[in-house]
Amino acid sequence: MRKTTQKVVMLSLLGLISINVAAQETAKKDTVKTIDEVVVTALGIKRQDKSLGYVAEKVDSKIFETIQNNNWAQGLEGRVAGLKVQGTNAGPLGSSRITLRGEKTFGFAGNYALIVVDGVPLSNSTTGTGTAAYGAGTGGDLPVDLGDGLNSINPDDIESVTVLKGASAAALYGSRAANGALMITTKSGKSKNGSLRVAFNSTLSFDSVLKWPDYQYEYGQGTLAKNTAGQFFYSYQASADGVNTGGTSSAFGPKFNGQYYFQYDPTTGGQSAERQLWRPYTDNVKGFWETGVTSSNNVSVESSTDKTNFRTSLTFLDNKWMMPNTGFNRFNGQISLDHKVTDRFRISTKFNYANTKSDNLPATGYNNQSISYFMIFQNPNVDLDWYRPIWKPGQEEIDQIHPFSSFIDNPYLIAYKMLNGVEKKLITGNVTATYDFNKNFGVMLRSGVEMLDEERTVKRPYSSANYLKGFYREQYIKNNEFNNDLLFTYKQDFGKFNINANAGASVRYNEYVMTDFRAEGLKVAGDYSLNNALALITKVPKPNDQQMDSVYGLLSANYDNKVFVDVTGRNDWSSTLNKDNRSFFYPSVSTSFILSDIFKLTSSKFNYWKLRASWAKVGVGTSPYNIDKYYTPSDFVGSVLTPTTFISPNLRPQENTNIEAGMDLAVLKNRLNYNFTLYQNTTVDEILAVTTPVESGYSSRMINAGEIRNRGIEMGLTGNPIKTQNFAWNVSANWSMNRNKVMSLPEEYSGENYYTISTVAGVLYYNAVVGGSLGDLYGFKLVRNANGEVVYDATTGLPARPDKIEKVGNAFPKWRAGLQNDFKYKNWQLSFSFDGQYGGMAYSQTHHKMSEQGKLEHTLMGRENPNGTIVGQGVILNADGTYSPNTKAVGLAAYYGDYYRRANIETNTFDTSFVKLRDARIAYSFSKEVIAPLKLTELTLSIFGKNLWMWTKFPMFDPEVAALNDSTITPGAEIGQLPSARTVGFQLNLKF
Repeated sequence: MRKTTQKVVMLSLLGLISINVAAQETAKKDTVKTIDEVVVTALGIKRQDKSLGYVAEKVDSKIFETIQNNNWAQGLEGRVAGLKVQGTNAGPLGSSRITLRGEKTFGFAGNYALIVVDGVPLSNSTTGTGTAAYGAGTGGDLPVDLGDGLNSINPDDIESVTVLKGASAAALYGSRAANGALMITTKSGKSKNGSLRVAFNSTLSFDSVLKWPDYQYEYGQGTLAKNTAGQFFYSYQASADGVNTGGTSSAFGPKFNGQYYFQYDPTTGGQSAERQLWRPYTDNVKGFWETGVTSSNNVSVESSTDKTNFRTSLTFLDNKWMMPNTGFNRFNGQISLDHKVTDRFRISTKFNYANTKSDNLPATGYNNQSISYFMIFQNPNVDLDWYRPIWKPGQEEIDQIHPFSSFIDNPYLIAYKMLNGVEKKLITGNVTATYDFNKNFGVMLRSGVEMLDEERTVKRPYSSANYLKGFYREQYIKNNEFNNDLLFTYKQDFGKFNINANAGASVRYNEYVMTDFRAEGLKVAGDYSLNNALALITKVPKPNDQQMDSVYGLLSANYDNKVFVDVTGRNDWSSTLNKDNRSFFYPSVSTSFILSDIFKLTSSKFNYWKLRASWAKVGVGTSPYNIDKYYTPSDFVGSVLTPTTFISPNLRPQENTNIEAGMDLAVLKNRLNYNFTLYQNTTVDEILAVTTPVESGYSSRMINAGEIRNRGIEMGLTGNPIKTQNFAWNVSANWSMNRNKVMSLPEEYSGENYYTISTVAGVLYYNAVVGGSLGDLYGFKLVRNANGEVVYDATTGLPARPDKIEKVGNAFPKWRAGLQNDFKYKNWQLSFSFDGQYGGMAYSQTHHKMSEQGKLEHTLMGRENPNGTIVGQGVILNADGTYSPNTKAVGLAAYYGDYYRRANIETNTFDTSFVKLRDARIAYSFSKEVIAPLKLTELTLSIFGKNLWMWTKFPMFDPEVAALNDSTITPGAEIGQLPSARTVGFQLNLKF
């Protein structure tokens, strides 16, 4: 083996840092991993991984290119320890809630990781519909997943993603990176000798429903009614057989056993003239869903010389989702140019354009306009085809067909008439200029921009359950953010001692405006325009601008490339705090020791050993307009609403303190690599809204209070067990555990009191209790005796009602893990990835309602009992304080309706542990001899799949569940969840 020394030019933020490093021993083929890997860190500075005192985990571009996702972030799931990508399960755009190392603040929306593209932070903001997931009986609308900034990024343009997990890793980005950051580097030209290289990627994939609930099709619609002969019967409207039983949503009717009843006649819209066969329609829910189809085509052109790098790409994606008449298309354009003007001056620019458009995206949640609502209420004896005409004859656009309940909208009306449209244009990019005064000193000036222009429409037809005279809405959203950075860099070698110093300043300005027009009722049915409004409501936009001015510095020193120390400092001035508190400073320090070099431990079997440690403090401001009294424009033009929250002008910034330590180890010629990290994050002085006495005139007030602590462990293992000339096997695994603890609460909630962070459906409470954890789920449970037996009411025969809520579980798992395998044999490649979690709980509104109505298989218990009654298994409380077995029989409908009532959180909350075959791929790359006559340099054909298999005990569609409340993704609650997809696709990659 031989050792060489080479000069590695590290293109940092300035493109000016140049260091000498010893190259890794590389002569043998089985040496597969470089320990001097370069990763992108805060402010876009590229650093050697060995020099970092914190974790910076890099994910390569092939993950996003080969396993296509509508939202590229979903490709990270299970691949990075401590990272969770929580989706909405609310349609094809797939907004994501990305968190790192647990929940650090009380509000769910305050725990997102920062997204940075080519050194410029993105606001990644979303504007919700203003409605909650649970809306039944409110007469309003529902949330719609209209996408976030993440799904506007084209996965084909991503070069790499570096995950900075803690505040230490992202200290230079300040408050926005208090929860960690994802550093996205997009592609630039890499061709050789100035040649032009063209690449073309084409993907075609098909979606089907991954998992269904266990519907029962043994009994039909009804309420255990009996005819004059004492037999269970069914009748649509009153008939010779008895009273009407066709108006119920419950399925406690007669068993399907070849009998005949008067039923619904779709030709007349009333009762059938003759009795019809009583039969189930087993495809009356599943048959509504279709095979989704997604096609994506990308072409890129790149070229580079010794002075200029150039790349441009165009991508068009077209999605037809599994729900009829839903989907979207997206056009992406990207351009990258880097030019060395002189030996000292370089200028570069990267711009990305995304246009996402949809005529209709599905609503989600529990309310009339949601297809989930229809699926819950659809009865086993009802044919889906009866709904297909949509309109009653002669009543087109006026009166829909919904024969069993006026509260349940026609599914085809929901799909084809209740439309949620959007067109979203997003421009992101930057221009960077660097100048090298001499070999030691340089400067960089960078200006970045994010410009969002979004138009939305909502259409609701006549006879909608919540809008009898129709409804139309237009929203116009503009969100522009500008980031400007000036950074100086200085480097100096003093023999074996090396110093790199960076100091700079930045200005970030964000402006947001949303204008809202609503037509409450339409003069003419089917005419969706503001001019056709019966009542036009115009909501005047309120300001929401904010600015952050910052200065910061980084000092990096190392001795002999063996001991590294980083010290950072940043001071922010936030426009969202008053002048006495708006200035706040926060530092960090990190170090790493390359023990294998210090103690000369390197050998053919033992290659690398690094210890690292870091400490950081980060300040976090508040939202705009939280320190003064502002009035909100009301629905009536010229009027305003007085605020209900008392604002404190003396709010201080929240503080996050992060400590972490770990090690990295490489053995067997770097073919086995292991990393281990321990961390603790403490959050204090969070800005909270706490309740106030009604007589104060306010419902809440803003204060600084509370302390939250997160402790965790992360481990990663990568290996190359086999590597020969024709066959290679690469494997990687990760495991992470986070323990969250509420250390203190505001004084108002001390002792036995609790602070309610959020509530869902009016029955599920996310309560913070000192000593408890964020994500703790509270609600009513079953009353049990000391032996754990369910206590029943001796009078009613139904479960006894508790008098207070209790903790049911926690929304977050005890640990997560992922496993990836990659096999290569000659020109063939096989890869697959598993991931999963242990623990975690989620409440299911769908399970409650379908159990109450007898729609699920577990409600078959007791159906064969005489007179349709059941005795609940448990005990009753005797007068003397003892217990005896419950013997009181109750009707099946009453029993299931009470045992699984909406407020009984215990019986409707389930373990969300799961294992998923997250993705798999088989590919064949044609040899150069075969493709050379075609003037190609690469030709690969592949078959891939996503979410191909799943094990879980969660009874509904998917255990990775969350409720979309307005724009907030709330884990631990399933409120009208839509099915998740299993995907199989084909891909063609070629280059020439």
